[in-house]
Amino acid sequence: MSSDILHVLSSKIAIIGGGPAGLMAAQVLSDAGYAPTVFDAMPSAARKFLKAGRGGLNLTHAEDFTLFSSRYFEAQTFLQPALEAFSPNDMCLWVQSLGFETFVGSSGKVYPLDKKAAPLLRAWLHKLKANNTQFKMKHRLVAWSKDVWQFETPDGLKDYSFDTVILALGGASWPRLGSTGAWTKILKDKGLSITPLKPANMGFNIAWSGVFKEKFSGIPLKNIELSFTDINGNLHSKLGELLVSVHGVEGSLIYTHSKFLREQIEKNCPFRVYLDLFPHRSESKLKQQLSASQGKQSLSAFWKRLGLTGVKASLLREVLAKELLNEPELVAKTLKKFPLTLESYRPIEEAISTAGGLGFENLDQDLMLKDFPNVYCIGEMLDWEAPTGGYLLTGVMGQGRQVAQAINKKFSC
Repeated sequence: MSSDILHVLSSKIAIIGGGPAGLMAAQVLSDAGYAPTVFDAMPSAARKFLKAGRGGLNLTHAEDFTLFSSRYFEAQTFLQPALEAFSPNDMCLWVQSLGFETFVGSSGKVYPLDKKAAPLLRAWLHKLKANNTQFKMKHRLVAWSKDVWQFETPDGLKDYSFDTVILALGGASWPRLGSTGAWTKILKDKGLSITPLKPANMGFNIAWSGVFKEKFSGIPLKNIELSFTDINGNLHSKLGELLVSVHGVEGSLIYTHSKFLREQIEKNCPFRVYLDLFPHRSESKLKQQLSASQGKQSLSAFWKRLGLTGVKASLLREVLAKELLNEPELVAKTLKKFPLTLESYRPIEEAISTAGGLGFENLDQDLMLKDFPNVYCIGEMLDWEAPTGGYLLTGVMGQGRQVAQAINKKFSC
């Protein structure tokens, strides 16, 4: 091996942030013969990845690639190189390379066969360490001055210098797992433009009655249809389910539309959406059934025969006075267009992911800072968001691969 190649492979490359984006960058670089060092503030890597695994670890989504790419809203153009570098199919191949199989669920979501994150992460970290990736845990970035990067460590402040730095510092959701958003001040002080961090894929507050939230908090509302109009006048309507919480609502149907709902609340607070509690039954059919003779049955028993029980029945009592519950036409209309008033969204600390962050205008096509050569930024710290369904994980890992390939190409020239 020539001395030039040896010099390149011995280049000091730091990856600051040990989440999936940073680890994927480390894998591509270590596979190419480099020995990158991963720094992370926490005692162990990828804690948010492990947390996500408790819900089954949704890796990606099996759908047409054009449709998949469209899930990234306004950031699609910026994300396209990352998604082409690491497509949903590449995600499955990557999992297989670590010795695991995947399967596609009924909704198109892709999971590891055992639906667990821990075994996959252990295999990944083992491979990285075997490939000369170094790890420095409990190293929290606190300052960046010229070519000096300062970390808070158990042994006090330590200064490092590198040839290349990849920042993969995450957003600000689930801060107890390491993503605090503290990096925003460091980068703002460098004159970089940053959009304030906001919650994404989060729940919303609703003023439930005390009785309702005590009885139904944690209960899912299944087989319903959510509809609303976004700030641009576009109608959104989707079948699915949501979860009643002590604060309001959350769950997949809410997370899918959280970006549009957040934008509406910021402009028109409170904001009203509508639920069709019986999407497979017409209003006229419901009216006909509700108009049937109740006989000696109680109202609850009568409703039960129609499938109107539990949380759906109690929702009616949240918005209709007792004397109105016996009016078939009004009840049918309310069941088909139930008004749900969102007061505000839940805080970023509770959110699944983060919107806002470092703007793409600060970066070149390889995600390198235009004003700071050899400093790259990837992952959730950038100003983009995606719905749940494996889109976020695919995107951040794709950016890790995109940047690492660009660095390897640059050093190889």
